[in-house]
Amino acid sequence: MNIPTDSAGSVLVVEDEPRLAAVLRDYLHAAGYHSEWVADGARVMEAFHARRPDLVLLDIMLPGRDGVDLCRAIRAISDVPVIMVTARVEEIDRLLGLEVGADDYICKPFSPKEVIARVGAVLRRYRHGQSNPPVAGLAIDEAATRALLHGQALDLTAVEFRLLRTLLGSPGRVWSREQLLDHLYADHRVVTDRTVDSHVRNLRRKLLEAGLEEDPIRSIYGMGYRLEA
Repeated sequence: MNIPTDSAGSVLVVEDEPRLAAVLRDYLHAAGYHSEWVADGARVMEAFHARRPDLVLLDIMLPGRDGVDLCRAIRAISDVPVIMVTARVEEIDRLLGLEVGADDYICKPFSPKEVIARVGAVLRRYRHGQSNPPVAGLAIDEAATRALLHGQALDLTAVEFRLLRTLLGSPGRVWSREQLLDHLYADHRVVTDRTVDSHVRNLRRKLLEAGLEEDPIRSIYGMGYRLEA
């Protein structure tokens, strides 16, 4: 793809509503991004291979091929960031359960400025790469089953350690409470999903008390939690 030298990156906009797609492209252009638009789900993979975008903004309800199937297809061949767009907030719970591999989710109606902010945040995380720790100074010592902040071991319970390890392992990913529970208890005991909230509160407190300047765990309303990188 021929991208202007001043472009912040290229975005493939997959949206079957022409007016909405036009608005998104205008805002992306104003923010310095190059964009291409595809309205038909059946043409997305062809466009993806031809354009090689830095990020895909992918609507779920599409003619020809739905966004869930397309996200899986993209993820099978590439780790390019995907932000999925849905018209129903409850749909996000289903997507989280399916674990389709999206990096973020946005619910309509949305502010175009919010979309640009999300695009920028996801691209920064992606470009940051796994060579650097998601949170400066915070590390997991798998062999010793402990977490360290600036080299000092944190006083975490086994469940808090597994919670932090899970979040650190996929920075930027939104985890539902049910998904986190699957990673927290090896014996798969029956507990309520709100138990996760209690563990998150305790983990946040211990991280801040240990000297972390900002809370890296973000609560996503109606969805769950994610670690900000």
